[in-house]
Amino acid sequence: MSHNTSKKKKSRKIRVFTKVLTAALKLWLRSQVSQISQLELEIKANDGEILSGCIPWVSILASDAVYQGIHLTEVQLIAENIRINIGSVLKGQPLQLLETVRVFGELRIEESDLNASLPSTLLSAALNDVMTQILPEDIAKSKLTNWQKIIIEERKILLNGNLCKQSIYEQVDIVIGLSLLGSQKLQLSPIHITKSDENIIKNHTEYIDLGDDVDIQYLNLSKGILACKGTVNVNP
Repeated sequence: MSHNTSKKKKSRKIRVFTKVLTAALKLWLRSQVSQISQLELEIKANDGEILSGCIPWVSILASDAVYQGIHLTEVQLIAENIRINIGSVLKGQPLQLLETVRVFGELRIEESDLNASLPSTLLSAALNDVMTQILPEDIAKSKLTNWQKIIIEERKILLNGNLCKQSIYEQVDIVIGLSLLGSQKLQLSPIHITKSDENIIKNHTEYIDLGDDVDIQYLNLSKGILACKGTVNVNP
């Protein structure tokens, strides 16, 4: 009788740990985004693993989330062998990663969400970096600003913005074909850039190295939707 009672108490205790950990993870995830519509979190771990600070498997599904100004229509993440500061979490302190985690993700962004992300410093800086690499040197010294519109079509992206040089603004229209060339490299081809109805680049090709922390398995551009899946390292 006493043995069964002990087992029930232990089970209840472990369920408390799981609930605390789940709540802490949700709180941490919500702290990383400024907006989120739906958040589903599933943890697979036994009592010993949780109490040692190791989570063998976690699944996260989120929709209509905004991360650093980037609007994500839908994202699903799966991570394994996560090590966290469980002792501190159980004392009510913020969750922290103790080691780099390899995360598998599937991402879908609709055209409307991509346009809503244009004011984001993260996205505008990335676009400007790409444009600096593509544009001729004399034009690249100008300031790209006021990204106004993004259109997603089959295997290509259309961008509209303004180029500022000596306080004079000129409209820039950019068409970029986008494809995956290996798991860590993007091919931008063909690239067409028109400034004030003048062709300044036509049928150009550039490559972007995504780095060792990224491994993209799938990338697809269809009418109004960008979708990709792959893995990325999340560092502490």
